[in-house]
Amino acid sequence: MKAIVCTEYGSPEVLQLKEVEKPTPKENEVLIKIYATTVTSADVRIRRADPFGVRLFYGFRKPKKNTILGSEVAGEIEAIGKNVRQFKIGDQVFAGAGISLGANAEYICLPEAGAVVLKPTNMTYQEAAAVPFGSTTALVFLKNKGNIQNGQKVLIYGASGSLGTAAVQLAKVFGADVTGVCSTAKLGLVKSLGADEVIDYTKEDFTQSGKTYDIIFDTTGKSSFSGCLKSLKRNGIYLRAVHIDLLSILRGLWVSKTTRKKVVGGVAIEKKEDLIFLKELIEAGKMKTAIDRHYALEQTADAHRYVEQGHKRGNVVITVKHRSET
Repeated sequence: MKAIVCTEYGSPEVLQLKEVEKPTPKENEVLIKIYATTVTSADVRIRRADPFGVRLFYGFRKPKKNTILGSEVAGEIEAIGKNVRQFKIGDQVFAGAGISLGANAEYICLPEAGAVVLKPTNMTYQEAAAVPFGSTTALVFLKNKGNIQNGQKVLIYGASGSLGTAAVQLAKVFGADVTGVCSTAKLGLVKSLGADEVIDYTKEDFTQSGKTYDIIFDTTGKSSFSGCLKSLKRNGIYLRAVHIDLLSILRGLWVSKTTRKKVVGGVAIEKKEDLIFLKELIEAGKMKTAIDRHYALEQTADAHRYVEQGHKRGNVVITVKHRSET
């Protein structure tokens, strides 16, 4: 099968289209014929080994086991292990591969009990592939870590990326009053997703407005730590989805220990129950995916270059065409 292989850390040029062995499902696994996958900011960070902790997990000098990047999948089940009961051959699914990666390819094997769910009936493969990473991360942070409540004032910093666009919509689902922060060109997109107010960070610093929020969710890692703390209500929560550097962790622990405010960071792993919840929202018309650009599998390096610039609107999708379809 064709796959995008990353055998060393570095620039997008390290990504190579190669023929690799097609996987065979184990007893509890399904084999998915991939029709769409994505390139996310997480893929870029892993490829660059930035932050340094990437090397501790994927390989110190170069990637070892996880040489095929990509964590989001939409496709059709082609084969199942003998113990699989939830799925059958031909089922259309979407899935999150999590930290194991492997989605930038023609096929992938995933455990039946993992984050594999029947695709929303009102989405294309490309739209469905863009759900698992950003939407599950937004869900975990807002619901589980932020304990979002109806009527709260929530600010989403970086509201136009894959994580931000999902966070705006989910915050509205949970009944919050939502303010989205993004650049000038993306104000219309964020407003169309349901934000009650949008702030252009190139013209206005929200931390200087005097307004306070119950939750501030930084999806990019570019907000002012001290400014966000100042803009939180007394019992507010500052969510930092992509911040796992030591300084941020220590600062967050200190604030949480010495004040009534909380700083919560970390990562989120896709779970089946989260994808089921998101599927129900999508089929009810309460969520959609924002797609910025489409690339072919062979153009994955170009997709990385674009995502690396940090200016995408929503998601960047990779369409996978199989030999029989070309």
